[in-house]
Amino acid sequence: MKWYRVVGLVALPLVVLCGGVLAAAPEFRPGVRLQADGKDINVRVGHLVPAVMDWNGDGKKDLIVGQFSGGRISVYLNKGSDKVPAFKDFSLLRADTKEIRLPAG
Repeated sequence: MKWYRVVGLVALPLVVLCGGVLAAAPEFRPGVRLQADGKDINVRVGHLVPAVMDWNGDGKKDLIVGQFSGGRISVYLNKGSDKVPAFKDFSLLRADTKEIRLPAG
């Protein structure tokens, strides 16, 4: 069975669900809460859109989290490795000094 990483939301903390697809029956492992500086990654409002990509070009996958209310976008740089990520504090996505927001509605 090949395992795929699926990122989703359970309550307010960001949770990673690893799942595999075998024939037509998906199977998921228990969720793991993602943390930054030893604390669960939370947003003020429970709707979020996570993405994983190498944001700063250092070869490690970083975490980008868009927030539904207000459209804020947080960037968590990976200080660990792809196998064992370690996220520190976040920064808000900006263009020059202006915060970039993508509000819903």
